[in-house]
Amino acid sequence: MAAKEKQAALEEADAKAGEAEGEASAPRRKLPLKLIIIAAGALALLAGGGTAAYVFLGGSKEAKAVATPIKAPTFLDVPEVLVNLAGTERTQYLKVKIVLELPDPALTPQVQTAMPRVMDAFQTYLRELRPTDLDGSAGLYRLKEELTRRVNTAISPSRINAVLFKEIVVQ
Repeated sequence: MAAKEKQAALEEADAKAGEAEGEASAPRRKLPLKLIIIAAGALALLAGGGTAAYVFLGGSKEAKAVATPIKAPTFLDVPEVLVNLAGTERTQYLKVKIVLELPDPALTPQVQTAMPRVMDAFQTYLRELRPTDLDGSAGLYRLKEELTRRVNTAISPSRINAVLFKEIVVQ
């Protein structure tokens, strides 16, 4: 009988081990159908949004190839200007070499014909400057902006891009 009892005990132990394995796999549940549908919809929404962003925000290589080339500006030298500055006990002079930056080469003849008007605007403005008006980079920036405004007034309705300094000497 002892052999039968051993065999029964072994069979009982195997059955308990099988139940333990069955319990370990039991917590695994199937996902509800609603959750799967919601996840699939969210994934489709993200994919569609990404595709739309790519198309609308310039993902196409053809659109980039059609871009217009940037025109190089044209530069026009202005005759050198030498004026005495106002408001000083001793005479101080300002010598300026200026270049005008034109947006289009076709504008050159129009600016050259208006050059006497431009030079007059420069002379009258520069003669009223004091040496302290030219101090620092802020003073030169204000001078550049004022000269640009005066050139644009002289050649109106056309416009220049900027006044560029080649040389500025205060002595």
